[in-house]
Parts: sequence; structure tokens; C-alpha cells
Amino acid sequence: MSRPLFRATMVAAALAFATPALADDKPVADRIADTRAALEQAGYQFSFTYIGESFANVSGGMATGAIYTGRLDLGTTIDLEKVFGWTGATFHANMYQIHGDGLSRSYVGNLMLVSGVEALPATRLYELWIEQKLLDGRLAIRFGQIGADVEFIDSQYDDIFINSALGWPGITGVNLPSGGPSPALAVPGIRVKANLSDRITAYLAVFDGSAAPQGDLDPQILNPNGIAFRVNDPPWWIGQLKYKFEIGESKLPATITGGAWYHQMSFADQRYSADGLSLADPNSSGDTLWHRGNNGVFMVYEQQLTRTAKDPDKGVAFFMRASVSPSDRNLVSAYVDGGLLFTGFSDKYPNDRFGVAATYAKISDAARALDRDTQIFTGTPYPIRDYEAVLEVTYQHVVNDNFTVQPVFEYIAHPGGGAVDPYDPTQTHRIRDSVVVGVRTILSY
Repeated sequence: MSRPLFRATMVAAALAFATPALADDKPVADRIADTRAALEQAGYQFSFTYIGESFANVSGGMATGAIYTGRLDLGTTIDLEKVFGWTGATFHANMYQIHGDGLSRSYVGNLMLVSGVEALPATRLYELWIEQKLLDGRLAIRFGQIGADVEFIDSQYDDIFINSALGWPGITGVNLPSGGPSPALAVPGIRVKANLSDRITAYLAVFDGSAAPQGDLDPQILNPNGIAFRVNDPPWWIGQLKYKFEIGESKLPATITGGAWYHQMSFADQRYSADGLSLADPNSSGDTLWHRGNNGVFMVYEQQLTRTAKDPDKGVAFFMRASVSPSDRNLVSAYVDGGLLFTGFSDKYPNDRFGVAATYAKISDAARALDRDTQIFTGTPYPIRDYEAVLEVTYQHVVNDNFTVQPVFEYIAHPGGGAVDPYDPTQTHRIRDSVVVGVRTILSY
């Protein structure tokens, strides 16, 4: 777009908001919509989303109690071809303002957070990237600060769910340094996406291996504002192939994805010290045994099961994800989740959605063996961790185009994988199973 034309477009957009129509006064909402449409036509898109959550742990966990958490997400996407004439290029950035407490860290003590919004209070840059499309859009290269959770190990049917593991899978969120490139911390990286055919899409990405320096402090404290832009850590590689197909005479859409990842950083053994003795053995050096590299393989399957008469894109859909990683260097060695999504079931509220999902994260054999060693060397009936599982039931009611209300129920079995309750004076009892209820509201524009 030429500079004069750009200026003219911006002036027109401003006038659409500031000046009433000659025939009649437009409502403010309509003028804002006109302004937004004019900006989008010029290549500028802006987003505003505020998520407010009130959750209570009504039974079990470390303690009963309630919290409020809020996250403001401001974003922009700019069509660089329209604005600067850069063919096939797009710029995107978004930031978070996070406030309030977290139910998991304060009351439940689970590995897979009650909400994907839960994070330490901060004002934080999340993504900042440019994408270049080539070969008529069949090849797209994205570089900058990127989150991996939207494209990798993801299902189109899991976005309704609130538990963090039903977004970015629990196994990667627990095992990867700083939780991997996912909310609330993205990292610098490069992602290549190639449409090999109408049915097959390939993804390959390399990310810096950690959003924060390794240490005892929370990564969100070490990188509080998301602007560390680390590029010198051993990298994390991930790739996947996605295949789309149809099932039955109704040609119900389905997708199967398979992939793997490899991390070049060193990872601590879950049981042994450098001298080959158990870390629980008082005769060990206490220096952790380190393993070079880490890896995982994963698959995702999703399918629409039924269609509604009025909208073929709505009905009942199913998804399942599974992943495994080596036991000796990971707290979680196997993970599976899945769920059902129901849409289009109400003529009065056609955009409402209902979902039921469950997750299961297996504590690795090496970590379990360390718990047994601790029992032997201390003579204390210390709990042996085994798994953490979550059942979530949620309903999303669309009040209007800009506002939704979403009640949620979660049952969390064996929080922390069955870890010892930090408030138990005998240190011999697990954290009790938790029952969580609450409501999320989403204001977006």
C-alpha cells in the first residue's frame, strides 16, 4: 500500500468512529465495528480478550479455598503485504497481563493445573513473530518468539476445556524445561509448515530449549516479562505429520497426527546419583546423575462422530492424544487424554458447547523406585507416587458475540501424582483427591 493511500485509509477509519452518519447517529458499537472493519481492510487486526475465573477447591487437595484469576490478552496481526508490500508476510504479537491467585499452587498441589490461565502475576510478552508464505501458500516459515501449543500435539476439539493439560499436554508441560514453549512463556524459534497435499501437512520446528535459566526458582520469576529472548540453550526439536481423511458414507472428517520431539539439554536421573547409588541412600554423593538429551513420541486422533441437520460442522466430535518418554529422566513417562465435544444441540443457543474430557499421567518407574528407596532408607511409609488423573465436565454458553460464560467441574485424582501432603505432620499421607468447581467468563473483541 502506498503511503498516501495508507494515510487515507487511517483517516477514513478514524472518521468512521468519530463522526456520526449524516442521516442519523450510529450507535457507538456500530462505529467501533466500522472502524475495525476499515483497519482490517487496511491490513491491521487487533484483538482484546479478558478471561476471568473464579474457582474453589471444595474438597481434598492441600486445603479448601477459592481464588480469582484474570488474564488480559492484547494482540495484533498485521498483513505486511497490504501495509508494506511485503508479499506473503504476516506479523503477529500478543501480550498478557495476569493477576490473581492460582488454585493449583495454593490449594490443590496438582501437576496438571486446574486452568491453563493460571500463572504468576505479571505483564508479559508472549508471542512476537513474522510468518512468510511461499509457493502459493503451500509453504509457511514462521520465526520469532513462538508458542508451540496451538499447532503441535493439538486437537481442534480440545479448546473448550479449562485444565492446562487439555491444551498443552501434561507430559510435555511437566517434563520439558520451563514447561516448553506454551503459556505463559513462549521462546524464540523457527517453524516450517508444508502442505504436501490436500490431505497431508508436515510441521517441523526448532525452539530454544528453555524460556528461563535453569535453577530452583520458578521460570516465570526468572523470565518475568517474557523478554529474555534466550537463544543459547541447547535446542528443542519437534516434528509431526497430519493426515486428513473422511469416514463412512457421510464422509465424517477425521485427522490422525504422529510426531516426535528431541531435546538436546541434559536431564537429571529420577533415581540415581552420579556414583550409581540411589539419591535416597545416605551413602550416595548426592550429586545427580545426568543424561544427555531427552525425547518423546506422540499421536493425536480426532473425528467428528455425528452431524446436526442444520449445520454439518456441528454435532458430536471425539479426540484422543497419547505420548511416551523415557522413564529414567522424566517424572511422567506416559500420558493419554481424550474427550467428547457436543455442539449445535440447541436451536435457541446454536453456538453453545458442552464437553467431557479426562487425562491420565503415569509417574515414571524411576521416580516410583526412588519413592520405594526412600521408604527403605528412612523406614517411613512414604507414599509411592503412581499417577495423576483429571475428569473435566464443562459447558460454554455464548451470551453474545463478545461474551461467554463457562461453568466447570473437575475431579483430580492423586494430585501431584500421589505426592505426600505438605501439610501432613507425619509426612505419610498423599494429597487427597480434589473436587473443583468454578466459572470462567470470556470477554473478547
